[in-house]
Amino acid sequence: MRLSARVDYALRAVVELAATGVTTPLSADRIAKAQDIPGKFLESILVQLRRGGIVHAQRGPEGGYWLARPAAEISLADVIRVIDGPLASVRSHRPEDLGYRGAATALQDVWIALRASEREILDLVSVADVASGSLPRRVQELIADPRAWA
Repeated sequence: MRLSARVDYALRAVVELAATGVTTPLSADRIAKAQDIPGKFLESILVQLRRGGIVHAQRGPEGGYWLARPAAEISLADVIRVIDGPLASVRSHRPEDLGYRGAATALQDVWIALRASEREILDLVSVADVASGSLPRRVQELIADPRAWA
């Protein structure tokens, strides 16, 4: 799985919002500095997150961003889908829409299983889990396997 810099920054920004636990808006500049994200790049990401219903925004001197719903209700997959679209695609097509033939027919099943595996983790882990450092047991089991780190 390859995550774009945009997704990485979006996830870090949303986790930063969750970790602060503030009820007042957090400025894009403060988020950018806290997570070492280029400011202009972050601004465009926050616009996408706002349009996707992940964050709310307020303009003005007291403006900034805050989560649109509780962090425990926002999965990592939610953020990824807003920024990059579907979790698994092959040449920009959904795996179930591919038409492999002959010996390659089973590849479609592999891509669907891969997407299901990604969903299992990314839908399971919430922004609150990451912000608190308390990851679900299934994730802890996977990272306990030394092969996961190689």
